[in-house]
Amino acid sequence: MTDQIALPFVWPAEEDERDFIVSEANSTAVRHLEHWSLWPVMATVLTGPRKSGRSLLGRIFAAKTGGRFVDNADAQDEEKLFHAWNAAQADRKPLLLAADLPSARWRIKLPDLRSRLLASPHVAIEEPDFPLMLGLVEKLLHVRGLAVRPEVVRYVASRIERSYVGIGRIVDALDEAALARRRPITMAVAREALATIGVTEDTYRLL
Repeated sequence: MTDQIALPFVWPAEEDERDFIVSEANSTAVRHLEHWSLWPVMATVLTGPRKSGRSLLGRIFAAKTGGRFVDNADAQDEEKLFHAWNAAQADRKPLLLAADLPSARWRIKLPDLRSRLLASPHVAIEEPDFPLMLGLVEKLLHVRGLAVRPEVVRYVASRIERSYVGIGRIVDALDEAALARRRPITMAVAREALATIGVTEDTYRLL
């Protein structure tokens, strides 16, 4: 029933569940989505930091279940969200709403929408653990066509801040360093890339 709400994302056919790396940082959210038929209501609020893969996870979920996914749900029209929530209950197709914060912290003016969202489960993607950092650094470099040895990935991942933003910063720095030097990303290039974002040899050690 797509007439109920204009979804902000279109499902890309080339994405599948292999694109979403699962670790302890997001496994609770993944398990909850896998068992959507057991939800107390056919709606869930998913939160997670920006760049955490919540949009990808939401699109995968919608494609696998035939449900609806709305990103940045706290900024959407309240009447449309209200109708989408009701439609999900009526047709038993799950509604996944993603946002930065749980619905209890949204500025909702429509009382009926607030009560429905507060009755909906909430799951969160946490900041990345070290295995997820390793996987994301390797994946993002691969997307850019950059081959990096595992020991180099481990070296940079163990020294950057434990956040999705930090992962993005080091991938950008490595990409720029490789382009500027026209050479593979060696350990020496990795050290230089870390230095450009203010990370010295002993700044972070997650190992």
